[in-house]
Amino acid sequence: MSAVEEVTVEPHDPDDRVAMGLPHQVITRLPADLAEVYRSLASRAPEELVPIAEGVAEPLARRYAAGTLLGLLGDPRIRPDDPVMVEVPGGSTTIGLPVSSVDAVVRAWARRGVRRDWILKECPRHAVDVRPFRMMRYPVTNYEYLLFLRDTGRWPAPTSWSFGAYPQERANHPVWTVTERDAEQYAGWLSRRTTRSFRLPTEVEWEHAATGGDPREFPWGDAFDEDAANTVEAGPLATTPVGVYPRGRSPFGVDDMAGNVEEFVADDYARYPGGTTVDDDLTTGRSRYRVTRGGSFSRFGDLARCRRRHGQYQRFMYAVGFRLVEELR
Repeated sequence: MSAVEEVTVEPHDPDDRVAMGLPHQVITRLPADLAEVYRSLASRAPEELVPIAEGVAEPLARRYAAGTLLGLLGDPRIRPDDPVMVEVPGGSTTIGLPVSSVDAVVRAWARRGVRRDWILKECPRHAVDVRPFRMMRYPVTNYEYLLFLRDTGRWPAPTSWSFGAYPQERANHPVWTVTERDAEQYAGWLSRRTTRSFRLPTEVEWEHAATGGDPREFPWGDAFDEDAANTVEAGPLATTPVGVYPRGRSPFGVDDMAGNVEEFVADDYARYPGGTTVDDDLTTGRSRYRVTRGGSFSRFGDLARCRRRHGQYQRFMYAVGFRLVEELR
């Protein structure tokens, strides 16, 4: 049963709790006895904690605790100068949603305030060619972003870092909220630092990596699974260590493409070939916006759909980060 009440919500209500469908009371999503879980794992070396954090058969409490300890001890999965990459094959693929499926998607998510014009952005479904590339297995983390800020002297810090203070206890959580310009600057910095070619993924690349080239709703399949992604439905209402939702891993082996934080792509919003331009709240007061994908801990599962095209809105509950792809030479 969902951890969020089955009530109709208004995503643009000025009260974030109302927009997220949350009750006006203290919420506890992780077990109250989590301290005991930490004690049971405290003596483990980082190499022993990784398979627990990413273990499909492990309960969330152990995955979360193992991931948290990894962040404090030094997570061997986080390699700033040599990020873990996943090979994504190229070829002909299809992206987007058939127009005939729009009403079914709206009905399925109507209680979450989903509107028809938002889903029309995904139409029509169309074939595209994509070249092979490598994609970061995990989104860029706070620790990696800290090294970027230190090395470049760039400011300001992400708004999610309270008072600009680096969140040491969340070293291996995805960084948020940054701008698309910040993400592009990070890609350029990492490319120069490593003499490799990093950049933001295109929309086509992102969706192809999330679906595995199949017409699926979520990275794991067609049915929403609240245990497969860090979204409002059952998540802790905060970011989590990367990779601790292994049931949500994409067919190509990419983690956190649904939930945790939304991710910038390289493209500004534009209608798909044969589609309709949609003007909504994201276009209010600006002529363009950068597309984000994948949903987040502060949003419902509809935004975690592989085809969903979203964007950063100037509001704290819009948690946006990024990951990079590497061009093959």
